[in-house]
Amino acid sequence: MLERTLRKDRTEVTFVLPADTPPGPVSVVGDFNDWQPGAHTLRRREDGKRAVTVELACERTHSFRYLAAGDYWFNDESAGTQDGPNSRLRT
Repeated sequence: MLERTLRKDRTEVTFVLPADTPPGPVSVVGDFNDWQPGAHTLRRREDGKRAVTVELACERTHSFRYLAAGDYWFNDESAGTQDGPNSRLRT
């Protein structure tokens, strides 16, 4: 699930996943962090879900995926569109 907060000069996007699905550490990787695993690792929130917030420039389209333990790559169904194997996000 994606949560968006519009700011004056940027969009804060929070990537949210359930507490334990998939199990183990998960990071969001995309063109906004040069596809580097671990650059944005999801952390447990008070509500039990895991999340990480990334600040992105407004009015751009970004490609991203999640990477879980065991080299398990997956998309975010709430992103709406895909770019090949990647989820797409418009800010």
